[in-house]
Amino acid sequence: MDAVPVLEEPLKKVLGPATAKVMAESLDLHTVGDLLHHYPRRYAERGELTRLADLPLDEHVTVVAQVETARVLKFNGGSGQRLEVVITDGSGRLQLVFFGRGVHKPHKDLVPGTRAMFAGKVSLFNRKLQLAHPAYELLRRSPDDADGKDGTGADAVDSWAGALIPIYPATAKLESWKIAKAVDAVLPSVTDAVDPLPPALREGRALVPLPEALLKIHRPHTKRDVEDARARLKWDEAFVLQVALARRRFSDTLLPATPRRPAADGILAAFDDRLPFTLTDGQRKVSAEVFDDLATEHPMHRLLQGEVGSGKTMVALRAMLAVVDAGGQAAMLAPTEVLAQQHHRSITEMMGGLAEGGMLGGAEHSTKVTLLTGSMGALARRQALLDLVTGDAGIVIGTHALIEDKVQFHDLGLVVVDEQHRFGVEQRDALRGKGPTEGEDGTRRTPHLLVMTATPIPRTVAMTVFGDLETSVLDQLPAGRSPIASHVVPAADKPHFLARAWERVREEVGKGHQAYVVCPRIGDEEPDPADAKARAKAAAKEEAEATADKRPPLAVLDIAAELAAGALRGLRIEVLHGRMPPDDKDAVMRRFAAGDTDVLVATTVIEVGVNVPNATAMVIMDADRFGVSQLHQLRGRVGRGSAPGLCLLVSEMPEGSPARGRLDAVASTLDGFELSRIDLEQRREGDVLGQAQSGVRSSLRVLTVVDDEEIIAEAREEATALVAADPELGSLPGLRVALDALVDPERERYLEKG
Repeated sequence: MDAVPVLEEPLKKVLGPATAKVMAESLDLHTVGDLLHHYPRRYAERGELTRLADLPLDEHVTVVAQVETARVLKFNGGSGQRLEVVITDGSGRLQLVFFGRGVHKPHKDLVPGTRAMFAGKVSLFNRKLQLAHPAYELLRRSPDDADGKDGTGADAVDSWAGALIPIYPATAKLESWKIAKAVDAVLPSVTDAVDPLPPALREGRALVPLPEALLKIHRPHTKRDVEDARARLKWDEAFVLQVALARRRFSDTLLPATPRRPAADGILAAFDDRLPFTLTDGQRKVSAEVFDDLATEHPMHRLLQGEVGSGKTMVALRAMLAVVDAGGQAAMLAPTEVLAQQHHRSITEMMGGLAEGGMLGGAEHSTKVTLLTGSMGALARRQALLDLVTGDAGIVIGTHALIEDKVQFHDLGLVVVDEQHRFGVEQRDALRGKGPTEGEDGTRRTPHLLVMTATPIPRTVAMTVFGDLETSVLDQLPAGRSPIASHVVPAADKPHFLARAWERVREEVGKGHQAYVVCPRIGDEEPDPADAKARAKAAAKEEAEATADKRPPLAVLDIAAELAAGALRGLRIEVLHGRMPPDDKDAVMRRFAAGDTDVLVATTVIEVGVNVPNATAMVIMDADRFGVSQLHQLRGRVGRGSAPGLCLLVSEMPEGSPARGRLDAVASTLDGFELSRIDLEQRREGDVLGQAQSGVRSSLRVLTVVDDEEIIAEAREEATALVAADPELGSLPGLRVALDALVDPERERYLEKG
């Protein structure tokens, strides 16, 4: 039998249209391959029951337990009845409740001593956990049992008689055992599936064949079966993903690009001559890598990552100037208007007269640096668009507005994407699609690409999320940068510590420095009083927060008012948040940068790109509500000058709590790569891939980027070699099928374009 149809066979042909519809709607499973790769999330062992003591409230669960008692109670004068069943697993008890006409069958089935799987949503009634009207499946005894009967007198063994009972990720409409029965229906066909792994790779690593792995993951007899299956299926996930990325890298080598080499006496040389400081060794090394890429006839694809304040913008600016030297244009894409304005301001300041192209007094090799954002006035926008299409602007810095159809370039040679994780592949490709056309056939020359991130990335994530890019790392801070001291301020346990934090802010301002105060929310989110629905929703939310003993996150507007009237009275305090008009935001940042403001109370809008060397202190309120990497980013806004930096992490979380542990980790190290690993360990695998690779489904089910670095690295090497030898994968039809399952066909063009 041809292997391709086995895994691509529609479920409706095998299971029938009704079951297939539920599979598709509940779990997005459409083919036999989809179902066979929906692995059990755990296994219940016979004789070793699931812990009922650890059930989460308000979640849909599947448990294996034994009926302890069952009784029917009458109510409404005998006209109504309900069945109460108590199940146990040795660690605790759980009550099941059935009402009305739904009582008869479970009363017959669930007699004391019966063992079953139960599925339902955990609720709370009279301060006790319960499942109301749970679905259930009776478990039959194993073949070794003497009488071959289960607790209800049914005939002996079915597929649940094994030592390990698979528990599948399930939904309210599709219980674990229904998924298991569907798997039983398709498992016989798995013997005909063609293996996606090359034989030499599989045999060299002693991996079991795919059919055997699928049988063992779904119907294991021993724990060793599960281990063998997982070891093999991890390789499938790593290898297929790396092949997809290797094909993208390979296709990029076939795209045409215009080489961009800086002139010996051009704008780059003039800029370097003006620098008042010496570039770090890291900056020189990475710049050399970038210049080598720019000089080739195929587009550069490079990821530049580095510590906060390591000088990535300087490397990017020198790359842009090299392209301007070669007669091209460079565009920098920033995720927010605040960051775009900040980049525009700092780049024009660094360039000085070199940024005054076409103006009186402009330097000999100068060019124009243009800003383009969505909120610009019509006149300014029209001028910016004209600068781009005529080529007057060698450098443009903007937001998503750069991607719009109306934006055209004279000769776009380089795209720089700042904070890459905020953009998808589609967005960066839309900008690169504005490259120049050449020749009678209108062949488009693909611009070079440099993406930057100030969020340090563990090697495994770089090989998966950014696997289509070559990577450069800046791990050296420029000379003159000062250390940052970080401390956790336990506001609940020791309120006087918070008072001391505000004293420290006053002390820094007294020395002529400035400070940031960061809050999780703005504070003007209250609904319109005329909106009854919104009012009711807000009241319900407030009640829920009170019940959970949680208060709302602290807000910029509230904290700014409190500080101005109390602890920081007399200081010049301003606020900055994302809902302010762009001109207002820019004016606030300009005043802060000029030293006209002592304390800036802001949201995370200042997280990246903001560079005010005189700001030495930062107080982060409700710091436990931010992620580890985000806290590291925020902290990087201070200590950017010659004076030491101070970051105070304010939290009400008790000592010993996971949230407090995260803050202690941030306070204990300035190593962003170490913190990124801690951050990664606390997130689900699906969040790692996220939307960074448009066109690639979040497919990691058994592979973990935290623990499986060696497998990912080896898979990358194997995939690169395979694609170089056989780009179309003609010799491996099974791999092509697996690749089709990983890559969304409608968006595969982004994998091929890069």
